[in-house]
Amino acid sequence: MSDKEITLEGSIEAVIYSNAENGYAICDMASSDDDIITIVGTMPFVSEGDSVCVSGKWVHNHKYGRQFSVSVYEKRMPADTASMLRYLASRTIKGIGPKTAQKIIEKFGEDAFDVIENHPQWLTEIKGISKKIAEAASEDFKQQTGMRSAMLFFRDYFGAALTVKIYKKWGSRAVDIAKKNPYKLCNEIDGIGFEKADAMAQKLGFEGDNLDRVMSGIDYILSSYAAQSGHVCIARGELVKNSAELLSISEQRADEGISELLRQGVLKYRLFDGVQMIYSKYFYDAEKYVASKLYLLDKLCAAVSLPDIDRFVEMEENKNAIAYAALQKQAIADALRYGVMILTGGPGTGKTTVVRALINIFESMDFKVALCAPTGRAAKRLSESTSRNAKTIHRLLEMGYDDSGHAEFGRNEHEHLDENVIIVDEASMVDIILMDALTKAIKPGARLIFIGDSDQLPSVGAGNVLHDLIDSGRFATVRLNEIFRQAQKSLIITNAHRINTGEMPLLDVKDNDFFFMRRQSDREIAVTIVELCRTRLPRAYGEMGRIGLQIICPSRKGEIGTEHLNRILQDALNPPDATKREHPFKDVVFREGDKVMQTRNNYDIEWSRESDGKSGSGIFNGDIGVIEKINPEYKSMVIIFDDRRTIYDMTELDDIEHAYAVTVHKSQGSEYPIVLIPLGNAPQMLLTRNLFYTAVTRAQNMVILVGSEEVAKRMVENDRQSLRYTGLAKILASSESEEK
Repeated sequence: MSDKEITLEGSIEAVIYSNAENGYAICDMASSDDDIITIVGTMPFVSEGDSVCVSGKWVHNHKYGRQFSVSVYEKRMPADTASMLRYLASRTIKGIGPKTAQKIIEKFGEDAFDVIENHPQWLTEIKGISKKIAEAASEDFKQQTGMRSAMLFFRDYFGAALTVKIYKKWGSRAVDIAKKNPYKLCNEIDGIGFEKADAMAQKLGFEGDNLDRVMSGIDYILSSYAAQSGHVCIARGELVKNSAELLSISEQRADEGISELLRQGVLKYRLFDGVQMIYSKYFYDAEKYVASKLYLLDKLCAAVSLPDIDRFVEMEENKNAIAYAALQKQAIADALRYGVMILTGGPGTGKTTVVRALINIFESMDFKVALCAPTGRAAKRLSESTSRNAKTIHRLLEMGYDDSGHAEFGRNEHEHLDENVIIVDEASMVDIILMDALTKAIKPGARLIFIGDSDQLPSVGAGNVLHDLIDSGRFATVRLNEIFRQAQKSLIITNAHRINTGEMPLLDVKDNDFFFMRRQSDREIAVTIVELCRTRLPRAYGEMGRIGLQIICPSRKGEIGTEHLNRILQDALNPPDATKREHPFKDVVFREGDKVMQTRNNYDIEWSRESDGKSGSGIFNGDIGVIEKINPEYKSMVIIFDDRRTIYDMTELDDIEHAYAVTVHKSQGSEYPIVLIPLGNAPQMLLTRNLFYTAVTRAQNMVILVGSEEVAKRMVENDRQSLRYTGLAKILASSESEEK
């Protein structure tokens, strides 16, 4: 099919499918030469009888053949009485059907639309039309004509789907609001960033140093650009400089914008060591609340006496026929004595053993214990290791969505969790916003216990919470550092600890669980990875070598980045086949049999399980599945995650990506039987010790490194930690956290 966009005109003969939420529709259209064609795309309020002008491309659907994919849609209002009658008779307008439409046209003729929109009371002169029906019809008509005006205005700036969002937000005022201040769009409409709003403003003639532009740009730098780098705040001088460069304005004008945002309360600041650190209000409030609530939890907790602690530890040792190490005993004691406690340590150091003991002890005290983790896979691992139910933090907090599609939590400062003890695993992955939500939901007097490996990568979201809690020195912290005898047999664990302490991993040991394959170029690495995945590992290890394998990459880009590896591995492991249906989406093609990953928590997707007949909802960030079936006729896709069968609407594919290879960041909180790590060219900022350490610790049974020994050496030696500007540690260390 041609990539060239063309424009067609015609009338809608039938609406086959329509989604009122996002405007997506499938229609049969009679073109100007009387051919009936199928058009698909975002076409809000489309109805039978509409005269439309659509731009787009011809595409081929596996089942339905040739279709026209719409990128730009314009609804043209009927101009003659015959067309107007057909439009009204199609039940497009609430309360008006074929018979009523005939009466309206007979009475008002070509003025019918003007009467409906501007003089609805005149409609009551027609028998069968009450005042209520007339007003509802008028409102519905105005909404549709308003959407038409919005589509015409915004089509030069945004796609149809975003226009639907804008119109839903502001209705008939949308165009006027955007013209007056286009920067409101990036502040209030999901999917419209500063760049898009700025491009629109420039076309509308806004000056580069317009104060609305300056303030919106500064807010963008703080809430998006800085937050994506993990920063919660930024020094004022640095913010001034960055803003001036990004917006091409003077530093004086940038500083004026910051002052105005501070005056309005949109931004906040704190003084740390004489430096003014600027926050968005969102992050400022979150840090302040987390600090004060953690102090309160630690202060209000009722400590267990030392003799009782000794008795509990002895009971657990006798019951399990084990002897806890000194630091494990200290961790148990601190968790029983303090309201907030942190347990950190690498693999094989016995963190899970401590968690099991704490659960047993707290349950013997009739305490209700909640186990949670930031991701679904981490929660599942926690359940398996403790034989207790564990949830994602979002699920524990009963997350849902408000009418605007924003997340909200059923458990919060007004509706606390019932549990007396909250244990959070993989705590290094928790960002400041999630910590804010969690602490709000914990009742005063309850215990909060963090379990994690502080040497792993920090959270993807803004903040460095686990590090900040440890660095503050405010809470009881135990770092387990002894590798237990059973774990010492594993070269994975031995090498992980060697990497973490700045030593080269042992690369030439044979007949163990850690292997190194020397390859010099990225091309050789990529070829070897394909060979391993396609033939060598499945042949040697059977099902585990086929399904249990995960490639984990430092980078998305380059010949050994996830984007390229996913393309060549899809071709090698799941090539095109006449029996497999496909669905093109953006710059990838999803195919039946593909390995895919969910990239954000979605609590609304329903699943069913054939093994036990159970059903539920929720697929989480990091969950990996396989596309079982693509249904073009229903615009849906069936994906199996472990043994959970789900159905995805095609509009939800932004949350799905191929997962033959994933980044180290995406692998956090997960474990895989076999981990394969390419070691080649990547940005220096990604070739770090903690990234290498995190990748290796994702493996359960085997690690295979493919690449250069020199790259491994550079990663081990590069102890560069990503600098994150946060204030939580300083607030906790000061008296401010004690404020109520």
